[in-house]
Amino acid sequence: MASLTVSLSSCILFSLILISSSSDDQQFDFLDAAATLHQARQVFSPNLAANTPATVQLLPSLSLSLHPRSSLRSAPTTTANYTALTLSRLARDEARVQSLLLRHSLALSGSSEFSPQQFQSPVTSGIRLGSGEYFARIGVGRPAKDFYMVIDSGSDISWLQCLPCADCYNQTDPIFNPSASATYRPVSCAAPQCSALEVSACRTDACLYQVSYGDGSYTVGSFATETVSFGASGSVPNVAIGCGHHNEGLFAGAAGLLGLGGGPLSLTSQIKATSFSYCLVNRDSTSSSTLEFNSARPADSVLAPLLLNSRINTYHYVALTGINVGGRPVQFSPSLLSIGGDGRGGVIIDSGTAVTRLRSEVYNAVRDAFAGMAQNLPAASGFSLFDTCFDLSSMTRVRVPTVSLQFAGGNTVALRPSNFLIPVDDAGKYCFAFAGTSGTLSIIGNVQQQGTRVSYDLVNKYIGFSPNKC
Repeated sequence: MASLTVSLSSCILFSLILISSSSDDQQFDFLDAAATLHQARQVFSPNLAANTPATVQLLPSLSLSLHPRSSLRSAPTTTANYTALTLSRLARDEARVQSLLLRHSLALSGSSEFSPQQFQSPVTSGIRLGSGEYFARIGVGRPAKDFYMVIDSGSDISWLQCLPCADCYNQTDPIFNPSASATYRPVSCAAPQCSALEVSACRTDACLYQVSYGDGSYTVGSFATETVSFGASGSVPNVAIGCGHHNEGLFAGAAGLLGLGGGPLSLTSQIKATSFSYCLVNRDSTSSSTLEFNSARPADSVLAPLLLNSRINTYHYVALTGINVGGRPVQFSPSLLSIGGDGRGGVIIDSGTAVTRLRSEVYNAVRDAFAGMAQNLPAASGFSLFDTCFDLSSMTRVRVPTVSLQFAGGNTVALRPSNFLIPVDDAGKYCFAFAGTSGTLSIIGNVQQQGTRVSYDLVNKYIGFSPNKC
């Protein structure tokens, strides 16, 4: 949203520094190909150490443990090797991006994905590829039951699968039983929470909700208020959540989804959080980190302005103005990254999207600049959505061009090589982890955010990036 050698026992970190010049020592950095490839191979190792949840301290802020999908060993999987795993991740990611773009387009046009007549007959998705890449462990109800839920900074409604379940996918935890909670309360049709839903219906004065994610995935059920618990750091009563009785799509493994968007029904809005932050460990790691609300941002954070789009309040827009490769600005018009008067365009930072998507004119320029400075690396054929790949199978420490993101105000975030050059198989094939999109919206994905504390100041409207805070 200079690098250090990555150790095998640590998460692959994303280094952030202020850059004031483009001297020679800023043109290249070193990728520890041996370490990243070893970590990729360890995903399928039976000797993986058990994941230890992050310790939640008793602080004024609220904190949840945050886990990469690979650390949930009980989560369902259909992959047998790293190539298949990468392809499934990219398929999920493409579905995710198309969902964001569709929802963005519909919001700008004032349309809804479903008419009221379609409310009880949602489109069924045939895609069961598994859920997003990062899960928070959160308590629901009283007494609290803990669930793994996907974190999603690109949506607002939080929901989980509920009994009785007419159509549910497989999840790691037992399905939530609202009748076993003393604090479960249906939302009435006249309640403001019901009115705030984009798609709702009423049955015997009980509010029903529906959320579709644009790729055929959906959840339908009762809208209710519940107590939400943040480990040992506290709990918040009367949070409106969806209790899904009909659910389908890209969520297998997770009990549901935590919406961290900017709308009035997001978790951050409902608990009146002034800020939230997360640190995403490498998605091949068995480590965990934290998702925090109302905690102070690290003092060394590099700041970038958060922007408002008057046409859509869910997405978190950031003022990206340029991209540097090899310490030099890539030449393209900054207007290609700005929000237009019609609400189109701009750049959002998203926890659910994996690979950063840049509108095609920008991506082509960035890719060509990188490829031009990486001619010493042995080229390889493309892989799925990646068109710039390299064969690093015979290399251990690889000299690669630097890549950094330039934000309004002059601050620059330098990406660590392992956050833009990633393994796609277990044989040593690496690809440049950016992709183009034909739309006007650009997205900073979680591959580029791994290893940094990303802090959203919702009051002062800026986002902070701080390295090594997982």
